[in-house]
Amino acid sequence: MTQDMSIFSLVLHASFVVQLVMAGLMVVSLISWTVIFGKVFGLKQVRVRNDEFERDFWSGRNLSELYQAASGKPSTQRSAPIERIFASGMREFLKLREKRLDAGAQLDGARRAMRASFQRELDVIESHLSFLGSVGSVSPYVGLFGTVWGIMHAFVGLANLQQVTLATVAPGIAEALVATAIGLFAAIPAVIAYNRFARDIDRIAIQLETFIEEFSNILQRNAAQN
Repeated sequence: MTQDMSIFSLVLHASFVVQLVMAGLMVVSLISWTVIFGKVFGLKQVRVRNDEFERDFWSGRNLSELYQAASGKPSTQRSAPIERIFASGMREFLKLREKRLDAGAQLDGARRAMRASFQRELDVIESHLSFLGSVGSVSPYVGLFGTVWGIMHAFVGLANLQQVTLATVAPGIAEALVATAIGLFAAIPAVIAYNRFARDIDRIAIQLETFIEEFSNILQRNAAQN
């Protein structure tokens, strides 16, 4: 008499602990895919908005006009991270210039404001990235735990049998191995996405830091002229 060895049947006949592990891994996998798709579109928007503002910035527009445009945007209209960094630096620079501080103090204050804004923007961009890293590193071990538990459960059930054949052992072991397969199914996309997003975020961070340095040079020249 043949047994149904389909994935659905193996999951259905697995022990409660193994089923619990499988369900947890599937939920984690679903969440990680949600994070992955959200990050794909989110990072793409960040790159597009940064590039648009940089083209506008280097087109020769007046800094005061750019600052007014950046400050006048409503909260519902999302701006580029690089634009918010520019606005924070320009805002601090203008405040210190009104106080008639020396050029060095104006530049240092603007740089500190931009660095603080840069860190806030980077924290937002990196959000949920650690979750993908945790899924990629932990899921295989959770799946392995389900496999070990399932094999133990299968051998305990075989202890009462007088004759043990491969046909009696195979279903229990196959049920347990499904947990490892689901663990890898959850981990592999998370690891690939984590590495890809980390590389993309590094490029964005370099772009932002480069802009801070270039804008600081412009502010230094403006402060020296006043």
